[in-house]
Amino acid sequence: MARDPSTPERGRAISQSNDAKSPVVQHLQRQLANGLLLYSNYKRYHWQTYGPLFRDLHLVFDEFAEEVLETVDPIAERLRMIGQDPVAGPHEILKTASIHPAELSQTMREMVAEADAHLITVIREMRDGVRAAEEADDPGTVDLLSRYVQIHEKHEWWLRELLERGDRLVN
Repeated sequence: MARDPSTPERGRAISQSNDAKSPVVQHLQRQLANGLLLYSNYKRYHWQTYGPLFRDLHLVFDEFAEEVLETVDPIAERLRMIGQDPVAGPHEILKTASIHPAELSQTMREMVAEADAHLITVIREMRDGVRAAEEADDPGTVDLLSRYVQIHEKHEWWLRELLERGDRLVN
């Protein structure tokens, strides 16, 4: 069976519509960087947890870290599928992310509040990314971001409940 020489061209036609400055690529790159920073931040909070809710918060931040880490590789692979190189180095990640590394020397309430604020940013941006992908007729990215926004919404809900109800958070 002869190889169809037009096959690679069809694949390139899909990926070439997603140049590095396209909104879909920009959203994916930002969420990849945010995911890596969220992971790092969650691990920091996990290691720095103290007080009456030590065990629960220690475990929940570790669970959040694991769940967000599982989103990173598929986002990077999606970028490769549509023809782009994912951000990877520390400088690229910090430059691309819309959230920041966890602050040093925080109270438990400040850690939870910072994590919650970062999630609100990520959720808003992921929803914007879904809209951009819909406009670009990119159902793969729509599906990916739609699934992952639900993970972040669950995390934000849990943290919001802690902040609103107090639940013996150390100030």
